[in-house]
Amino acid sequence: MELLSILLQATGSGLDVFGAALGVGIAVLAAGWGIGKIGTSAMEGIARQPEAAGDIRMNMIISAALIEGVALFAVVVCGFILIK
Repeated sequence: MELLSILLQATGSGLDVFGAALGVGIAVLAAGWGIGKIGTSAMEGIARQPEAAGDIRMNMIISAALIEGVALFAVVVCGFILIK
């Protein structure tokens, strides 16, 4: 509760813009790293079991879409902070 009141007081001092920009950067970097990790693991799995390529590819696409959706949500929320 104390942290929330401190954060609410800091919104007028320019820290909100810094926090939003930092949040966007972290969200984009984490999403890129996560999708890259999924792609790497999927390619390794397909190399080990070529007969399961269709299932692995489908799971890879679904996981990448979920990560991208979460990253887009984070960018939109941080964008709302920037708009004020």
